[in-house]
Amino acid sequence: MPAAPTPPTSSPPNPVSPAPTPPPQHIIRQHGRTVLLLLLAVLAPLLLFADLADDVLKHGGFVWDRTILEWYAARRTPGLTQAAQVLALVAGVGGLPIITLLVAWGLHRARANVHAAFLVLAVAGATLLNVLAKVMFHRPRPDELIAVLREPGFSFPSGHAMANAAFGIALALAFWRSKAGWPLVVFGVLWALLVGASRNYLGVHYPSDVLAGFLASTAWVFGLYLTMGQRWPALRRAPAGEHDTRPPLKRPAVRPADEK
Repeated sequence: MPAAPTPPTSSPPNPVSPAPTPPPQHIIRQHGRTVLLLLLAVLAPLLLFADLADDVLKHGGFVWDRTILEWYAARRTPGLTQAAQVLALVAGVGGLPIITLLVAWGLHRARANVHAAFLVLAVAGATLLNVLAKVMFHRPRPDELIAVLREPGFSFPSGHAMANAAFGIALALAFWRSKAGWPLVVFGVLWALLVGASRNYLGVHYPSDVLAGFLASTAWVFGLYLTMGQRWPALRRAPAGEHDTRPPLKRPAVRPADEK
């Protein structure tokens, strides 16, 4: 009697091996720069701003606020006063928005729409945040005996310092990977410092107002840059198709020894 046929045996399906997990050192290389930027350029300025704001709310300001204003007042000249007043107009609500829109229009014409939007949002957002902060803190402006000008509204933080710092930082970040990167970094820093010093010279803001404006804008603009850069990676490249002088780091390859 013939033997019964043996039923065919099917080999078990090979399980799909999961994708190798990059080791910690590769994760650090890939995201370390972003984390460092988040800590140093967003969180640290926010903490310093909060410390300044706490002292302003509790004590009304600092001793060195008055000392620095008196130092500026003792060194006023007609020429410097006129120059500071002109700078206040150029860097104020009648000048800075026009400058910002002109630069953004140039970026748009060069097909760098993400960079243009980033610049406009940086300045507009800093201006809006400044209005909200002034309403929140209600700090009076310096004594009229020290001030050259009389300006309405509250003092903390300085609107001129905050908006112009946002403009300078955003401009530098937008062009950071282009040939104009370093020159615009220098320009942005000098421009913000000049505007801030002019506000103290004119006596319309305390030095702590200016410092708070710088800190708030630094946190805001870098936070916006990191957020928009994740959604639109073109922001982290040189605008208008210009040669990228600082190419991003390539993602390191996972070596076979690291996969085990």
